[in-house]
Amino acid sequence: MNKISLFADKTIILGVTGSIAAYKAADLASKLTQAGAHVDVILTQAAREFITSLTFQSVTGHRAFADEDLWGKEGHIQHIGLGKSAHLLAIAPATANTIAKLAHGIADNLLTVTALAARCPLVIAPAMDGGMFTHPSTQSNLEILRKRSTSIVGPAEGHLASGLSGLGRMVEPIELLGHIRLVLADSGPLSGRKVVVTAGGTQEPIDPVRVITNLSSGKQGYALAQAALDRGADVTLISAPTSLPPPVGVSLVSITTAEEMMHAVLDRSNDADLLLMAAAVADFRPDKTSDEKIKKSTGVSKIDLESTVDILNAVANLKTKQDYPRIVVGFAAESQDLISNAQAKLRTKNLDLIIANDITSKDAGFAVDTNRVIILDAGGGEEALPLMTKDEVAEHVIQRVTPLMRNE
Repeated sequence: MNKISLFADKTIILGVTGSIAAYKAADLASKLTQAGAHVDVILTQAAREFITSLTFQSVTGHRAFADEDLWGKEGHIQHIGLGKSAHLLAIAPATANTIAKLAHGIADNLLTVTALAARCPLVIAPAMDGGMFTHPSTQSNLEILRKRSTSIVGPAEGHLASGLSGLGRMVEPIELLGHIRLVLADSGPLSGRKVVVTAGGTQEPIDPVRVITNLSSGKQGYALAQAALDRGADVTLISAPTSLPPPVGVSLVSITTAEEMMHAVLDRSNDADLLLMAAAVADFRPDKTSDEKIKKSTGVSKIDLESTVDILNAVANLKTKQDYPRIVVGFAAESQDLISNAQAKLRTKNLDLIIANDITSKDAGFAVDTNRVIILDAGGGEEALPLMTKDEVAEHVIQRVTPLMRNE
């Protein structure tokens, strides 16, 4: 996992309680550390029956705390120091017992006393048997915590330690990481701003089972959506079919064709502060679509094509009429004359920025995790970025457009 600027200089306390799902907490601690956070782990006595302190020390690089540290050489101030330094407290897994203690202010171990001392956001990921989760006592305790602005993530449905299936599984660490990002991003520099991102390659049907499409994976668009979320934006992601999970917190609009994408873009960006057109929209589609699967024995001598809608032209017309979307960023994936083609698109589509990349490069463009782009602006500026991950490109692009939105 790449370092994530949102986690830079952030201290996160990860509380682990007595559940078989404690093994997932080790993965979460690892992911948070790899993302750039300083992670302090507090294990309850029951948690240590399932997993060791050494496990967490190995993935975070710091010793894990336990109940004896509350009464150790630093005395009662240990929990104060931990609580004051934290930017976020996550308890995962959170058992019914710990949830009850949090709801009623019971502080009988290092984790719960630290929770009382902390003044940072609290995120909990319940994990327990289905009957325990649905019990009125647990539901009442969770409602108390919700009223205190605690973020409650999950639980999920699935196989439980009891051998039964139901609602009670701790959510997967990657999903919980997304929720933590969302909480940390609250009141970020793009808080209150509406951002629309398009992603993926559109599909134009030939018949019910065949389409004309392209090699876009959607990775760059999804990374842009996440980078905008990390700065507190209200993000709508308009996505063509892809295997990627949407970032936690986006409003997802699923489309298939260029025509569907145009309608979604115009509908969602008519009051948007920023539109990022990262999707690879098909330029052509079959002029006729068969309602039935075309049989191989029948054969097709040719497929006549026609141009698809020009979404950026439609957006430019919308912006002229009502001044929205405020900022429009386009993308140019080219195989030749990269700069001249991108400059022409920047000018004719009335864009504020355009991100150009050479799709003939094996380590950039479609279906890979890295990209090498050149950012061109309406004032004639040109910034060439070195080879980066698509997450890093996304963060750089959002950094570039943030001052533009502030000036609006």
